[in-house]
Amino acid sequence: MRPRILVRNGAVALSALTLAAATACGGSSAPEPGTAAAPGRSGFTPPKLDAPKSLGAGEGQVNLVHWAGYAEDGTNDPKVDWVTPFEKATGCQVNSKTAGTSDEMVNLMKTGEYDAVSASGDASLRLIASGTVAPVNTSLIPNYAGVFEGLKNKAWNSVGGVAYGVPHGRGANLLMWRTDTVKPAPDSWSVVFAPASPYAGKITAYDSPIYIADAALYLMATKPDLGIKNPYALDDGQFQAAVDLLKQQRKLVGEYWSDYTKEVQAFKSGDSVVGTTWQVIANVAKADKAPVEVTLPKEGATGWSDTWMVAAAAKHPNCAYKWMDWIISPKANAQVAEYFGEAPANSASCELTADPKHCETFHATDETYFSKVWFWTTPIAQCLDGRTDVKCKDYSEWTRAWTEIKG
Repeated sequence: MRPRILVRNGAVALSALTLAAATACGGSSAPEPGTAAAPGRSGFTPPKLDAPKSLGAGEGQVNLVHWAGYAEDGTNDPKVDWVTPFEKATGCQVNSKTAGTSDEMVNLMKTGEYDAVSASGDASLRLIASGTVAPVNTSLIPNYAGVFEGLKNKAWNSVGGVAYGVPHGRGANLLMWRTDTVKPAPDSWSVVFAPASPYAGKITAYDSPIYIADAALYLMATKPDLGIKNPYALDDGQFQAAVDLLKQQRKLVGEYWSDYTKEVQAFKSGDSVVGTTWQVIANVAKADKAPVEVTLPKEGATGWSDTWMVAAAAKHPNCAYKWMDWIISPKANAQVAEYFGEAPANSASCELTADPKHCETFHATDETYFSKVWFWTTPIAQCLDGRTDVKCKDYSEWTRAWTEIKG
């Protein structure tokens, strides 16, 4: 089955005031990739909201906001349906709304019309800071026990050790190249950042302010004197260094992408020969006979992990909890991970994918692999690396800088 992929556009207009109002002083040691300290341990204090202590009967329906491909009911493909079985098992009718961007998800959730959302890391802290979503009681979600430990209590889905949702899946932002053009095979992001790159004009990069973290990650490895410890926690000097690197790279980039179909076509035609990608895009490109390979470079990589979160004012909280338990159940999580193209969140799902090598391809059980991945986390003024003597650039400033970078 050929996967369907969303356009995951992280270009959001972050409200600095919303997050600034929810930050305070605090401190912690610098985190390692994949295990970054939760914002609560770095001084981020969300509105006080309680998780339910028990659940009642389902309310008969649940209203979801989600990425395309996350709540399939057979409409797009009769063979792809994990919503109908959920409705039959729980009596909760699913009313779903597909969102194209993280900004749209946040805005929809703030209307109060939706019960749950599949938030990416560039939206989750905004939802938490504004009090739009509430903590979840994972003891009321039986299938949470099967979630990989590497996805629990992370900076993008928890605060101070309190869970604000359940992990849906994860993936890394990889380096892809055409094997007939780019030689030798690259093992470093230098191939897309070096000013003298022989592939100028045929380099591609992800079109989003969150891509600034990719530059910061590269600088973290190549210019340690900058003192970058977390690519989402950048003070004035560190941020300017990342922006300068991206302005330099702009002269090399032939095309920025956010639509996977355009990247696949660019690599097939040879208009792009090297750049950032996702594993599933590489799989599609290979299926279309493009001579491409991918790697997780030696500097590490950024990545994404989505979280199902419950609205603080959910009108159908019981059905929302039932949905969260269902979507991370072994069978349903295997179906959505394979259809979408990502590593599942539930460890038992790997035995249930149609492709027996799915979890191997997406490194689902390889925590060493994911320890090199810095998952998208919303940058806030309170530095996420624990520093309290400086302010870091929040995402509104990342958004403004991205517009300037692209020109």
